[in-house]
Amino acid sequence: MTNPEISVIIPFLNEAENIPELVAAIEAFAPTLPVPIEVVFVDDGSTDGSGELLSSISFRNFSAQLVRLSRNFGSHPAVRAGFSVAKAPNCVWLGADLQEPLEIIRLGYEKIREGFDLVCVQKRSVRVSASEETFSRLYSKLIRRYAIAGYPEKGVNTIFVGRKVREQLLLNPESNSSVVLQCLSMGYRQAVLNVDYLERKRGVSKWSFGKKLKLMIDSFVAFSYFPIRMVSVLGFLFALIGGLIALYVVIVKISGIAEVTLGWTSLLSILMIGFGLTNISLGIIAEYLWRTLDASRKRPPYLIDSIEDLCREEGKC
Repeated sequence: MTNPEISVIIPFLNEAENIPELVAAIEAFAPTLPVPIEVVFVDDGSTDGSGELLSSISFRNFSAQLVRLSRNFGSHPAVRAGFSVAKAPNCVWLGADLQEPLEIIRLGYEKIREGFDLVCVQKRSVRVSASEETFSRLYSKLIRRYAIAGYPEKGVNTIFVGRKVREQLLLNPESNSSVVLQCLSMGYRQAVLNVDYLERKRGVSKWSFGKKLKLMIDSFVAFSYFPIRMVSVLGFLFALIGGLIALYVVIVKISGIAEVTLGWTSLLSILMIGFGLTNISLGIIAEYLWRTLDASRKRPPYLIDSIEDLCREEGKC
C-alpha cells in the first residue's frame, strides 16, 4: 500500500467485543477519504484477547500496526506510544468504543490542510451523568484559569495533530502528563471542531473517576504553579491571622480591657485546622517533588513489548 498521510491512533484496554465493529467501520470509511490512512492499534495491557483478535483480522482498505505495551500504562502513555511508531506525518487519536465518529478524521485533516497544526475536538452532544458533566466543566474552567489560557471553554475530548506538534511530542516524552495539554502548551495554531458523539454500544468505559482525578492532578502539577503558590499564600495568611490574634491578646492583657480566656475546644479547633492545612500543603509540595524526582530518573512513560505489522502476510491488507 502507498505511504499513509494520516495515522489513526487507537489505544484500547479489553475491547474485544468492540474490535470487529470498529474494524468494519474503518474499512467502510477509509475509501471515502482523499488520502490513504494507517491505523495504529495500541494494546494497553489487555487481558481479554483483544490483541489476538486483531492479529487474526484481514485488512483491505488501510494498513495497520498492533503495538503491545508491556503492561497497562494508561491512555495518554498509550497514545504517545502510538505517535512514536506512526508512519504518517499527521495523527489523530480515537477511542476503540466507537463513540467518536470517524468523520473526525476527514474534518481534522481539512483543518490541517488549511494551515492549522492542532485540532481540538469537543463533544457537541452526548448523554452523560450530572456528575460527569460537573467534573468536566470544573476541569475546563480550572485549566483555563490557572494552567493554559488557550484551553477550549468546552474542553477537549480528542486531538488531531500535524507534523510539527507530533515532532515536539516525540522530542519531549513527559511522564505523568496530559498529551492534550502538552500539545496546547506549545502555542501552535489551533482549531476547534464540535462533533456529535455516539453512545457506547458495548462494554463499559475504562475511564474511571480515579483516572479522571489523577489526570486533573497531573494537569495542574505539570502545567500550573497555582497549587504551590496557593500554599505560600495560605501560609502567609495564617501567619498574619495568628500574629494579629497574638497582638490582640497582648494588648487586651496589658490594658486590662477584658479578661482573656481561651477554652480547650477553641484551641483544639485552631490546632486541627492548622495541622490539616499544613498536611494539605505538604501533600501539594510532595506532588511537585515526586514528579521532579520521577522526571530526573528519566524513566520512559511507556514500554513497548512488541510491534506487529498486521499487513505483513499476503492478502491481509
